[in-house]
Amino acid sequence: MGRTVCEVNEIASTIAAAVEEQGAASREISASVQRASASTAEVAGNIHEVTAAAAETGHAADTVLEDATELSEQAAKLNIEVARFFEGVRKVV
Repeated sequence: MGRTVCEVNEIASTIAAAVEEQGAASREISASVQRASASTAEVAGNIHEVTAAAAETGHAADTVLEDATELSEQAAKLNIEVARFFEGVRKVV
């Protein structure tokens, strides 16, 4: 009987140690999951910032294209006016 109690006690101690190790492993897993979650949130924030910057860059590119088109149109008009001016000068000379 004493031997059986001793064996049961050893088994209970082994089980308790295993449960404690399992608890420690669960805490480590939980901490890792929390760190991963925080990193994921940070990445999501960075993606949002990159998306916003890309949108701003797209808007700036549109503005530059509009300005370049307008400048090209003005240059064409100026070219016509300069040609008319020289044509008028040739008629006078």
